[in-house]
Amino acid sequence: MAVSDHVDFNTFMEGVKRRNAYQPEFVQAVQEVAEDIFDFIQDKEEYHAQQILRRIAEPDRVVSFRVCWEDDKGNIRVQRGWRVQNNNAIGPYKGGIRFHPSVTESVLKFLAFEQTFKNALTGLPMGGGKGGSNFNPKGKSVREIMRFCQSFMTELYRHIGADIDVPAGDIGVGGREIGYMFGQYKRITNEFTGVLTGKGLEWGGSLIRTEATGYGAVYFLENMLATRGDGVAGKTAVISGSGNVATHAAEKIVQLGGKVLTLSDSGGFIHDPDGITQDKIDWVKTHKTHRRGRIEDYCAEFKGATFHAGQTPWGVKCELALPCATQNELLGDDARTLVANGCIAVSEGANMPTDLEGVHVFKAAKLLYAPGKASNAGGVAVSGLEMSQNSARRSWKEDELQQMLKDIMSGIHARCLEYGQQGGGYCDYVRGANIGGFKKVADAMLAFGVV
Repeated sequence: MAVSDHVDFNTFMEGVKRRNAYQPEFVQAVQEVAEDIFDFIQDKEEYHAQQILRRIAEPDRVVSFRVCWEDDKGNIRVQRGWRVQNNNAIGPYKGGIRFHPSVTESVLKFLAFEQTFKNALTGLPMGGGKGGSNFNPKGKSVREIMRFCQSFMTELYRHIGADIDVPAGDIGVGGREIGYMFGQYKRITNEFTGVLTGKGLEWGGSLIRTEATGYGAVYFLENMLATRGDGVAGKTAVISGSGNVATHAAEKIVQLGGKVLTLSDSGGFIHDPDGITQDKIDWVKTHKTHRRGRIEDYCAEFKGATFHAGQTPWGVKCELALPCATQNELLGDDARTLVANGCIAVSEGANMPTDLEGVHVFKAAKLLYAPGKASNAGGVAVSGLEMSQNSARRSWKEDELQQMLKDIMSGIHARCLEYGQQGGGYCDYVRGANIGGFKKVADAMLAFGVV
């Protein structure tokens, strides 16, 4: 084996920034991982010689394509679509499809990079990928969404497959959109195969997939609290977002005896000091999913709640915080406010919702802080189980899947403890997740040689 010159962290990051100019989200994601990995591989020559981190931080491929579709008025519309296939060292590429005007190549590269480590942590044989479009489903008719999904899949289908790349849903892509895309894939290929996850139960989907990401984030939170002999019961929780992940995280907090104080959307957040009960959560699910309403309408329905326009909920005093909306929604000052207000644990339901400054604040305060690649892996874990069910032409019962989800989240927690345990009983879950995910992928890459 050739002996390499060890590149230091700063030189590595300068190269990442140079190669990925104008892609700040991707650079941020790589830096957050590299801060821990460089320390871990300092005395491990094989990782240096084979340039493993450099190779993981360069996607296997980025596919970009044009998506043409016709709106209800007969106008031709043109969007841009992508699929980022980051790494398939341990299994087929796996990761969601996002439809949102904020989608860029940088955002998808960061998500695919994170997904690589997240999927490795689950223990399931899945690589990392992500895709999407700058298409905005809001304000579009059902038939416009159908036509867009069909056009998107007409371009995407040639790059995916049950043993190649298996997309799922994400922001702007739920069961309806998965259905339209799967129908188009089936029409083009004449195959009924497990090429997408998040499907309807009638045609190959899995029970508890909808709940899995939010529930999983709370299961991970439980595991963290248990290391200190504590639990969720009796504690107040602040949650951002009001979509699938946020509402199911809120639901599980309530089931475990906690009190949820906030939910939010792009317009602001609502604060309900009486607590957001299961009945209220059910109302939010219906209002946001079926009526496509705004979270501020909650205050007209439930007296005592207040709406705070254009703000995030991190100033509300709480013991538990779950950012479940989007990337970089919790900044350094927000993290300092949470710490000052007595927050003891943060479990990320979204992908990279805390910026680097906020991550450093939580680490310095030695909070129980779970990064998204560990705590929100429940969704992709159940997607992996859906892939297994599709391959075996069978389906598991709900109680079986719930236990599998709990076991997977406990396994991820154990991997984080293995590599993140510090002196004095403190666990750096960010370090543990980064190293635990990296080592599995890296060792597979070493076994394959330079490919």
